[in-house]
This record gives sequence, C-alpha cells and structure tokens, in this order.
Amino acid sequence: MQSQHAAKRPTVPSPDDPLVDVRQAEAALVEHYPRLVRLAYLMLPPEPGAGGRRVLTAHALVQRALPRGRTAAPVIPAQSPRPERAVGPDGDPGYALVRLQVVRTALRASPSRRTAVRRRGVRRRRAGLPALPPPLPQVWGLRLFPRSGGADELALEQKLSALSGPARAAHVLRALERLPDADVRTLLTEAGVADAVGALREADRVPAEDRLLGSPAFDPCSLQARPTDLVRRRRRLKAVLAGGAALVVCGALFGLPEDGWGPDGAAAPPYALNRAAQAALDPGKLTRVSPAAWKTSARTDFSVWPARGDLAGDAGLLRRALAVWARPGERVRVSATPGTPSGGPAGPPQLLYAGTVDHARVVVLHDGLRIARYAEPVDGTEGAALDLARADGADRAGASALVLGRSDGNVRYLTAPWVRAAGTRDLREPGADTADLALTGGVTPPLAGAAPKSGSCTSWNVLELTDDTGTRLVTDLGELVPAALTAGRPGKTGAVAGGEARRTWAPFACSLASMRSAGVRSVNAWAFAEQPLPDASGAAAWVCTRAETWRGGGTRTQAQFHTPGGPSGVVAAQAGDVPQCGEREPRVLAGVLWKSGAGTWYLLAAGSPGTTSVTATGGVEGTAQGSLLTVGAEQGARADLEGTLENGDRVTGLR
Repeated sequence: MQSQHAAKRPTVPSPDDPLVDVRQAEAALVEHYPRLVRLAYLMLPPEPGAGGRRVLTAHALVQRALPRGRTAAPVIPAQSPRPERAVGPDGDPGYALVRLQVVRTALRASPSRRTAVRRRGVRRRRAGLPALPPPLPQVWGLRLFPRSGGADELALEQKLSALSGPARAAHVLRALERLPDADVRTLLTEAGVADAVGALREADRVPAEDRLLGSPAFDPCSLQARPTDLVRRRRRLKAVLAGGAALVVCGALFGLPEDGWGPDGAAAPPYALNRAAQAALDPGKLTRVSPAAWKTSARTDFSVWPARGDLAGDAGLLRRALAVWARPGERVRVSATPGTPSGGPAGPPQLLYAGTVDHARVVVLHDGLRIARYAEPVDGTEGAALDLARADGADRAGASALVLGRSDGNVRYLTAPWVRAAGTRDLREPGADTADLALTGGVTPPLAGAAPKSGSCTSWNVLELTDDTGTRLVTDLGELVPAALTAGRPGKTGAVAGGEARRTWAPFACSLASMRSAGVRSVNAWAFAEQPLPDASGAAAWVCTRAETWRGGGTRTQAQFHTPGGPSGVVAAQAGDVPQCGEREPRVLAGVLWKSGAGTWYLLAAGSPGTTSVTATGGVEGTAQGSLLTVGAEQGARADLEGTLENGDRVTGLR
C-alpha cells in the first residue's frame, strides 16, 4: 500500500498541453452539470440540519468553476485502466479543467479541522468552521434536500463525514470518477492539498462503492422541497423591520449638521450648512469694486471692473442670479464654452453689471475664473438662461468688452472702464470709416452682428475700442467674451489698428465663422508670403490665421490663399492643436491647386520666411529653391510638401 501511494511531483504544464477556452469549458460544464454537482455535493462535509445549504453550495461551486480565459488543461498521467478517462469523459480537457476547479473550491469551502491546504505556496491549517451560504443561487422560503436513501446510504454518509476533506475527495474521485490512485494523487496535489498521499491512506478506511454514490440520495439535482420554520420566519421578519426602523432613525440623528459625520469621511453631510457656500448666495456679500480702482491698479482685467447697471441694488434679482448659478433648475437654459466648469462659485463673486437690457434683466458676475451671465424676462423668471465662459488670465485686450445680450441679430456690449470711445466697422472693407457708438454707462447701443450663421458672407462687423494705449478690434463669435483680433508675425503681433493690418484681414474675415462657440480668446492673421501667379495676373497672398483659446487646447490654424480680385480667401490647409503659425513655431508651409484663366492647373506652394527650398512629391513632383513653388498639375492631384529651413530643419505641409 505504501508503494501504491508513493509521492509523485505534479507534472509541469508545457506549451504543448491542450488549451481550454471559456466556451469549451462552458460546454463541458453544461453537458456534465449533474455529474459535477454530485461531485461537489459529496466532497462537501455533511452538516446536520443544513442539507439545503449544502445543496446550494454544491450548485454555486460548479456554476463558478468557469475559467476567466484560455487555460491549460490539467495534466493527468495516462496509466488509467480506461484510456478515455485520461482527461475526463470522452477525453474532454474542458471537463478535466472544470472538475479540477470544482475539487479545489470544494476543498476550500469547508476544510475539516485536520486538513492542511496549500494555497499560493503557503501551508495553512484551517479550523472546521461552517461555510457561509453562497451568494448565488438562493432560495427563499423553502428547504431543499435530496431524496431520502436507505440504510446503506445513511451508513456511507456517516463514514464520509468522519473523513477529512481531502480524504473524502479522494474517495469520491476513486469511486465515482473511477480514477486510479496516481491520477487522484495528481489531481489533489494540483487542487492544493499538501498531503495527497495521506488523504489516500485515510480514504482507504471506506470501501469504494460507486453504486451507492450514484444513488438518488446523493443527487443534488433531484430535490424535495419543504417550507422553512414559519413561526421563526415571522419572528425574523418582525425583527428585521424593527431593526430597519431603528437604523433609519439612528442614521437621521447621526447625519444632522454638527451632530455627526456624513458618509464622506470628515466632510459634513451634503445638506449641511457651509459658510463659504452660504456667502456665495448672499447678494449683500458680492464684491463691488470702486469705479476708479482700475486707474491705480497694477492689473487691467475683469477684477478691476466696477459694478454698473440700473439694477445693481436689486437684492432680489441678485439673489436669484446667485441661486441659479449655484443650482440651475431643469427649465434654465445653461450653456458653457468648451473647458468651462459649470458649478457654482466657491465664494462671493464680483458683480460687474445688473440692469435691464432690451426685454430682459441681466446680471453679469465674475469669480476670478469665469464670467457668468444670468438673464430673465422683465415680466417673470420663466425662460431664464445662464451662460458661462472662461476668462482666467485675461489681459487688457481680453478684458476690454463683454456681450450683454443678443436680440434680433443685434448685439449689445458692456465695455471696460478704461475704454474712452467705441465704434463699429466692416472688417471686409478696410478703407471704410468707423461708425461711432455712444456709450451709456459703458453699454453700447445694439449693433448688427458679425455675419449671418448661414448663407453668403458679404460683411463682417467688428467692435472698435479706443483707450489710452490705442485702438483694437474685437469680434463676436457667439460667446460672452468677444475675441480680440491681431495681426503680424507670431511673437510680434499687434492690434488691428492701421490700414495695413485691416487690409491683411479683409479677404479672410468670413473665415472667422468657422471659429464660433469654440472658446476662442484671440485670432491672429499673419501674411507670410506673396506668390506671383503663372499667368501674370498678379500676386496671390498667403495668410495664416490662428485661433487661441481660453483653455489653452483646441487651437485652430488655417493657411489661406487669396488671388487678386477674388472676393474672399480660401482655406488651403487647416489643422488643430499644432504649433505652426504660433509663437512656439513661427513657420508654416502650405499648398493649393489653382486653375489659371487659360484653364491650366498648377500646384502653388509657399513657405514662411526662412524657407530655403520647397519639394512636392506624390501626385505632383517638383522642387524649387526659395520659399515658393509653382508646378504644373492635373485637376484633383494630391501632393506631399516638405521644406528646408535656413538652419537645416525640415518643415512639412500644414494638415
């Protein structure tokens, strides 16, 4: 007997061992489900009065035996008396894998007091504690147990209960699975049993009777049902209801402000009063800046704007604006520019304006990061709106004006306190005069919007502002803060004040429509090249426009091309979040297919100053020294551009 149970090292899986995927294991589990559940049921220790829990635990162990991914099948030596049993029924490696998992979990579910189980390389001895009921499956209000057996089944049950968990598993594998001792020893070792040889010796005390193990008395799939203890269940229900009521009362008491803590650690409950939050809702604590503060302040941004408007003293209106900002209702229309947080202010914000604008009462607030505009009809609060926009890091140009309201295609602005004069002009007409605007408390009269959102673009109206430092242009792009327009080489840009800068912008003004509602802070136009046309019809202008945003990301760069006599420029190339045409990389290379008056197609390409050569490859081939390239091409041809700079660096075409 000693030689029969001699210890043997488990075979180490090799790359040639069969791999079992989840579907194969599931198919084996479903096909042999009654057999696997009977195995688990017999390996679990009998517990007087807990037959129903043993049945449910056996089902739970089998249902949770599926692997998570492709797994190597367990290696069982081939000296079985029945070769088809070398891996499982009909030699199925999926069954062998599921069976191994069932044995492993059955041994862990309720090991006996004498069982030493090896797990993760650590030898542990566990006490015979009753297993907790499985999470699934669950049966409420019924007790389930197999059919009653005879005297032989009862005697076998008593003998099995006297064995340890590994010995009971060894007996079941011998008798029910008909595995030889060597296979049983290997399987138990892989299941985590530290002394498989000892388990086999202990199992020798019970004769292997596969006829009895196949009895209906040990079949957890053929069950009888009886009700649970009805009186005890009624008492438990009453106790649960009483405990639940007590828990609700205690939770309410502990959750009251200053009487306990909420679920977020040391934070107060969500409904607890917070001084900073309360102050942010109090119109009496709004920050109001002196009208002359900007004259002596080192900063020239929204933080030095005074409170203006005929309703700056209306506490009810201000309270409603603050409350809606903190917690807008379902009927409030809320909008925010990209990258703008929509939550309420952290403390009392600064009041910039409160007054009547056309047919609405408007409140404009500033919390250091954002501009918030609250608007409600003059005859009630139905249809209120809240608009938010980032304005952190604003300079003198970025804080020169705000949009108070829009109505019937017209726009009203609130200008900065340092603005001395305002006017409007058409950006597409660089030689036209400015139409002066009368400012009333810093508010402009309604002026026509920039351009229609659809249809042809024949004009683009901008706001011209004059202060002690000069004149600048800003344009409405559908947000609270108008975008500042600049012109010049990146790093050396300036306000659009003179005729040359306005002429640079004129052909490309309508391209600003593509930058609406993108959180744009400023847009620069850089005339980086002029290119003679091959039909001697003049020189085309190359301009790179770049939109910077308040949030930093989301920049938009466009290389545009304009021929003499053309109404507007065309976008030859564009890209987002690229450094070209920006202060970090003041360079660009772009190309366009152009058709001459004679019907001939050309590839025209231009690079920024400092480009020493331009090369086209792909659908059009050609190279030119300098920053300009003109090559004959076919209609619809596509080409890749590459340029060389004076310092030897390479630059590719904008895309």
